[in-house]
Amino acid sequence: MTLVRRLARPALAAIFVTGGLDALRHPGGRAQTAAPLVERLSSMTGMPNDPELMVRANGATMALAGLALATGRLPRVAGGMLAATLAPTTVAGHAFWTEHDPAKRKQQMIQFQKNLGLLGGVLLASVDTAGKPGLAWRARNAARVAQRQARTNAKAARREARLAATQAKLKVA
Repeated sequence: MTLVRRLARPALAAIFVTGGLDALRHPGGRAQTAAPLVERLSSMTGMPNDPELMVRANGATMALAGLALATGRLPRVAGGMLAATLAPTTVAGHAFWTEHDPAKRKQQMIQFQKNLGLLGGVLLASVDTAGKPGLAWRARNAARVAQRQARTNAKAARREARLAATQAKLKVA
């Protein structure tokens, strides 16, 4: 792992670990804020309509995925999980479009944009292959190698067939 990854992953993960643990321990205010979103999602998906449970579950996921990202354990999966948890947190917690007070609206917009920046960071972490080829590249490369091998085998078979035909003519003559 490069020095940049060793420093960047824990730095990015820190806010998720601390925020996740806080949400897990003290869901109160967050649960009230998340209640309308949880109600809407529960009616559409069949999830429990329990804002406190959902805030705790989201917090636990953030904390665990943050620890995984910080330690470099399954960083791509951890980045994806953090992105998935950050989206509802941002929509429920920083709905600046509902604020009427200009000062509160500006503060919520700043927090919303901060979360968008964090979302960008965890999305990058979710696609970072640490310099190794990704799965898509490996699949394309395997297909190219197989095609090349098939062409080589076909040429060899044609060459062997010509050689066999030539040898059969020599035996007849």
